[in-house]
Amino acid sequence: MKSTRTSWQVTRSVWYALFMREALAKTTGDRMDWFWMLFEPVAMVVVMVGIRAVISMRSSIGGVDFIPWFVCGLFGFFLFRENMMRSLGAVAASRGLFAYRQVKPVDPIFIRCGIEGLLKSIIFLVFIFAGQLLAINLIPDAPLYALFSWFSLWFFGLGVGLTISVVSTLVPEVGKIIKLLSMPLMLISGVMFPLNYLPHSIQSYLLFNPIVHGIENLRLAFFSSYRTIDGISMTYLWYWTLGFTALGLLLHLRFSMKLRAA
Repeated sequence: MKSTRTSWQVTRSVWYALFMREALAKTTGDRMDWFWMLFEPVAMVVVMVGIRAVISMRSSIGGVDFIPWFVCGLFGFFLFRENMMRSLGAVAASRGLFAYRQVKPVDPIFIRCGIEGLLKSIIFLVFIFAGQLLAINLIPDAPLYALFSWFSLWFFGLGVGLTISVVSTLVPEVGKIIKLLSMPLMLISGVMFPLNYLPHSIQSYLLFNPIVHGIENLRLAFFSSYRTIDGISMTYLWYWTLGFTALGLLLHLRFSMKLRAA
């Protein structure tokens, strides 16, 4: 008997099944998963505060205290990075599911990025609540713009993830290079050190990095008094986002059969 379900109903069922599979694997596959999700940002904050205390750097950056400035940048970068890194192995990990014609290679990418975005949002909210208890101001001055900036970084990570999930599956060496670039990318994205302390000639080159625009706009949304570097533009970030997303979807469409058999 021919199915009467629409394409959207089939896709929604596939996404729900993949979501439950990935969510259970992410949160219950290892009892230490939740610990590491919380421990990594806490450890980064403690280390950076310790470094600044030892070398006697200023306690504020651009008119904002260092801790909330660093937390916003760190979580903004983690949101992008996890979308990118989790997309690397998504196709290979779901290869057994491709025997069902309803499951497309692009589906695990959407689901993994969605779960990462949800988890990072929850953990960020935990940090905001903890900050209030510790008298650290992490309440955004422009909540709607903060949500938009957060979503923009997530969407950019999704676009990059869609693209590299195809490239790294067809050329495995690319995945190894991407993993090596994670830390350098953090350094040049203004997460750990303020870019406005650098010479203008260097700033102009770092502005080519779209992650800088997303992170700085997130900080501007949280702290209305924050003084960022000139040239920050959310439009620039969205040009890259839409470009990577379109490229990733086209690659998935073009190499769908190869991804199923890879």
